[in-house]
Amino acid sequence: MSKALKIIISGGGTGGHIFPAVSIANAIMEKRPDTDILFVGALGRMEMQRVPAAGYKIEGLPICGFDRKNLLKNFAVLYKIWKSQRMAKKIIRRFQPMAAVGVGGYASGPTLNKCAAMGIPCLIQEQNSYAGVTNKLLAKKAQKICVAYEGMERFFPAEKIMMTGNPVRQSLLETTITHDEAVKQFGLDPAKKTILLVGGSLGARTVNESIMRHLDMVKESGMQFIWQTGKYYHADIMAELSKHEELPMLKVTDFISDMGAAYQAADLVISRAGAGSISEFCLIGKPVILVPSPNVAEDHQTKNAMALVNKDAALYVKDAEAPDTLLKLAIDTVIDSQRLASLSTNIKKLALPDSANIIADEVIKLAEGKA
Repeated sequence: MSKALKIIISGGGTGGHIFPAVSIANAIMEKRPDTDILFVGALGRMEMQRVPAAGYKIEGLPICGFDRKNLLKNFAVLYKIWKSQRMAKKIIRRFQPMAAVGVGGYASGPTLNKCAAMGIPCLIQEQNSYAGVTNKLLAKKAQKICVAYEGMERFFPAEKIMMTGNPVRQSLLETTITHDEAVKQFGLDPAKKTILLVGGSLGARTVNESIMRHLDMVKESGMQFIWQTGKYYHADIMAELSKHEELPMLKVTDFISDMGAAYQAADLVISRAGAGSISEFCLIGKPVILVPSPNVAEDHQTKNAMALVNKDAALYVKDAEAPDTLLKLAIDTVIDSQRLASLSTNIKKLALPDSANIIADEVIKLAEGKA
């Protein structure tokens, strides 16, 4: 009988890192149920709640990013990096992993660095079309690099790259609800076209402004809208909406727990251009207008978006232009059935299904080789 495997998975900071990490862990456990998986995250970041909620153990490092505005604060950051390296070494010695997986984010740096130095084989998973700093630094030490976009050899050694795509939330692919049922679930009319606006769990100020500036257009469009404002903006938006007449075609919520139903209800989605979201749109073939966030490293969301736009698989609006142009473009697009069908067909061509299983197989191979 083969020896039980022990695997460390490290990284996080955003859902875009955490969802793939948990999906990979789930796929490993399906293939090898006796595997012992330990996550290593950054203290105070969302992985410290999300990972235990998914049923896995996690240990936290005190690591954080450099402060580019206040350079004096970086003395504390350097100390936290040093302390995180020491803590990571202790965790690895105690846990004795046979393989390590890095998904990007602060914690994966010290964890995979120490794993590599201690002879533990490493796999890194890069979600974006523009590689993150941590993964670029780790690439020389990794045995395998799993990517979701073409042309990644400009960041990584070509012989280590595997085109796997990004693992996505399994619940989205397993949704059985119909379009009409999903629309009714949101209290809307299945006979009308539905536009879904999402800005992530915290929200996107620009996407929200695009609606608030044009409530008259919302009312007169003949369309209906599911609008996830994000928790940060919700109270202010609801207070402002209360000053206007009621808009029954506008379903406003701070957070959508059942994204599978929301995607099913939508004829068109408006979204930021995070790599995880894009992978989801590809797999479900959903027409989308992407509004890349300008507040991300190396403007990587614009690069993610353009990889689709250049293949006529998505539409794109600059963040600065969105409050003026986004809503009109969405309304014009959602009434054009031919355009919607074309976007759906083209985005589905870019889907890379079964990513989590492919990555899990590679991790298991590395771990078995070490064992």
